[in-house]
Amino acid sequence: MRRISSQFIFTSAGPPLKRGIIITADDGTILSVEDTGGSPGESANTEFYNGIIIPGLVNCHSHLELSHMRGKLPAGSGLRSFINQIRQHREAESEVIAAAAEKADGEMLTGGIVACGDISNNAVSFTVKSGSPIRYHTFIEVFGTDPLVADDRISEAVRLSAAAAAAGMSSSLTPHAVYSLSEPLMRLIRQHITPDSVISLHFLESDDERQMADDHLGKGLSLAGICSQLILVHNTVITHDEAHSLAAAGNTWFCLCPSSNMHITGALPPAALLSEVTDRIVTGTDSLASTGHLNILTELRLLHETVPRLPLHEIIRWGTINGARALGMSDTLGSIEPGKKPGLLLVENADLVSQHLLPGSRVRRLL
Repeated sequence: MRRISSQFIFTSAGPPLKRGIIITADDGTILSVEDTGGSPGESANTEFYNGIIIPGLVNCHSHLELSHMRGKLPAGSGLRSFINQIRQHREAESEVIAAAAEKADGEMLTGGIVACGDISNNAVSFTVKSGSPIRYHTFIEVFGTDPLVADDRISEAVRLSAAAAAAGMSSSLTPHAVYSLSEPLMRLIRQHITPDSVISLHFLESDDERQMADDHLGKGLSLAGICSQLILVHNTVITHDEAHSLAAAGNTWFCLCPSSNMHITGALPPAALLSEVTDRIVTGTDSLASTGHLNILTELRLLHETVPRLPLHEIIRWGTINGARALGMSDTLGSIEPGKKPGLLLVENADLVSQHLLPGSRVRRLL
């Protein structure tokens, strides 16, 4: 058993606690959380840390299988060019892809990530994910605008889903984007979506995508009606009215990946706009093809800089409990509450007075 305290504890289950005390079992399960009112008293058995304790972080959007493309694609090329470059450069020996995925998984682990929603188009990263301490949900991504290949594409996705299950991983079939599927393929995917499914959809990432997707935006709302959770990824050019309509479904989450957006288009997602519409905001890193790191704390800092009116503990919720709920993992992860095993991180080098993250802020694992 351990007694752990710090200057502040952001439980992601309630207001911040000043010098509260967390008691954990030897296996990391939270036994109790004590609000000391800022005066924990003297205890030889209490570990005290200078910083902010938060739950383990959740990355709602990554592409481990693209990790071998780190640093290969130029910044600022725009979405259409980026997609074309991905197609040109994604092929590599399976050993190279797997080794890069394993390194990326290790980076996420070091950065305090305990859960991840990861996109897969093949099974190369499955061994890495199934053997990782990080809890993964794999989104088996499906796309294809040619109606003639719809049957083949869905058959391959079903095969990959079976391979994920054989590796002991949860997975779900998910469309790549509203503009990248033929109508026959979308109908086939819908047949594999159940009321328990978690779906991830690239959505309104840039003006380029809006031009490609304008006639299909209603598909996002229709998917929300048949699945458990719908994660819309990027939302960089979403409007207030679109966000309001989508949020009204009640199970839609808006995933923001600011570093990736800056790399591809030079634009940041409208975090302020979204925070006025909904509290269902989550964060992701995207792939190492479009960012130089897989660090959720950095993504949260960038987002907080665009919405400084929100307190830091609310921003931390985007990268903890919100992500766990979106991925269907809040039974054990996302918040510091009795009975859960969320992992404990110490945020160091933050501004504790104004409660803001700094460029030098980092996390250290306590559990």
